[in-house]
Amino acid sequence: QLRLVDSGGGLVQAGGSLRLSCAASGRTLSTYLMGWFRQAPGKEREFVAVITWSGGRSYYADSVRGRFTISRDNAKSTVYLEMNSLKPEDTAVYYCAAASTIWAMTQGNPDYWGQGTQVTVSS
Repeated sequence: QLRLVDSGGGLVQAGGSLRLSCAASGRTLSTYLMGWFRQAPGKEREFVAVITWSGGRSYYADSVRGRFTISRDNAKSTVYLEMNSLKPEDTAVYYCAAASTIWAMTQGNPDYWGQGTQVTVSS
């Protein structure tokens, strides 16, 4: 069983920055594709970013590309989401996710979820 603990959320003004962290335990992180999703009030959960097993490649939703950066440190069993130039529409609960396959991640059906961390961006 892989356990994911999300942290780093908070309240920030538009244009500001936050860094989210996802600490993993229980299994070797490098065997999982890692990603971030978010869910705004009244909306469905949506994909934000994904990073490959070794961290060599990353992909982003159009809405965050150029502003957000996903990274991972397998030695520390931690995944990060650096968020810059935040906008009010980025307000959501952000969830870390781990998947064994690309298909599972892209379908929004990963093997494991973090508990979520709230990000609120004020205008």
